[in-house]
Amino acid sequence: MKPSTCVLDPIPTNFFKEVSGVLIDNVLDIVNSSLDTGVFPDCLKTAVVKPLLKKNNLDPSALENFRPISNLPFLSKILEKAVIIQLNEHLNKHAILDKFQSGFRTNHSTETALVKVVNDLRVNADRGHLSVLILLDLSAAFDTFDHNILRNRLSQWVGLSGSVLNWFESYLAGRKFFVSCGNYNSKTHDILYGVPQGSILGLHASLGQIILGHNVSYHSYADDTQLYLSIAPDDPDSLDSLTQCLTCISEWMNSNFLKLNKEKTETLVIGNNGYNEAIRNKLDTLGLKVKTQVKSLGVTVDCNLNLKSHINQITRTAFFHLRNIAKVRLLISLKDAEKLVHAFVFSRLDYCNALLSGLPKKDINRLQLVQNAAARILTRKRKSEHISPVLMSLHWLP
Repeated sequence: MKPSTCVLDPIPTNFFKEVSGVLIDNVLDIVNSSLDTGVFPDCLKTAVVKPLLKKNNLDPSALENFRPISNLPFLSKILEKAVIIQLNEHLNKHAILDKFQSGFRTNHSTETALVKVVNDLRVNADRGHLSVLILLDLSAAFDTFDHNILRNRLSQWVGLSGSVLNWFESYLAGRKFFVSCGNYNSKTHDILYGVPQGSILGLHASLGQIILGHNVSYHSYADDTQLYLSIAPDDPDSLDSLTQCLTCISEWMNSNFLKLNKEKTETLVIGNNGYNEAIRNKLDTLGLKVKTQVKSLGVTVDCNLNLKSHINQITRTAFFHLRNIAKVRLLISLKDAEKLVHAFVFSRLDYCNALLSGLPKKDINRLQLVQNAAARILTRKRKSEHISPVLMSLHWLP
């Protein structure tokens, strides 16, 4: 587990892990007692909320520009981890998880989710079909979910009962939080609604059925849901099933104390079969913003599916960081410089790079130039020197 420390922890997490051999029996007793009795300890239910600016250039006087980050005691996370491992085994054994949900499950990620969606969109384009992609945005989905509804989901959909269901009820009930900003703390307040991240499985179990009932394709990652519909050249009216699906989703969310944020819900029309303008006009009348490109799970997807905008963003950001690293290269060791390159540059080159498969070589070469520049900065080689031996010495694959 990550050694993150909360101000409510009696000792720093790093030190806790170092002396865990002495404390392990006591921790085991706490975990087993909680599971046996179906009670989550009250002393572990308080969260410290720290407001962080979503972006550095935003106005700090506007509260909506902050993202509330909840920190929990480390012992609470250990107990949660023990439960989620057993719960995932139950979900996988009985095939309860939504087939098209990539969040909170092994061997699935934002990359596998995007590969699935983009591949389906490319197949539709190859068939000469138009595709409409809608990125649904839920307003604070984790914060507004009703505890009674979640309890029913866990009981009816997941099949939990007895002390196991009691444990989840205890986990949700009586939770508190206070806001910590600098040296100041707010009063402690009760949390009456909302679910911890990881319990979103109760949300998507029934939402998926609603979407499939309208013959609309979808894929989800946590609370990010992507709807997409293939429209044949001789069937422009098939868009009606999508509009009906959106209406049902909105009604379902209202009944579950959730809100679909239409202001942030984005729409993309992909392909060209002669009905583009008519489809766009119809989507506009529904209040859906049709764009030439959208950002899905951190990847910019454009209406041509060539990912040029995404590559532009990667190269622009990567070279910005490389210029900054070059300024301090003489002051730091090779090992430290390589850490900076991996953190700020390679993390962007590697993220969801399976989507780049099959793209023209000229576009991939632009990303190769980023890697070459990083290698030269690290090894302090001139532009005139061959790059292949340098990449080999660093053990970097193309």
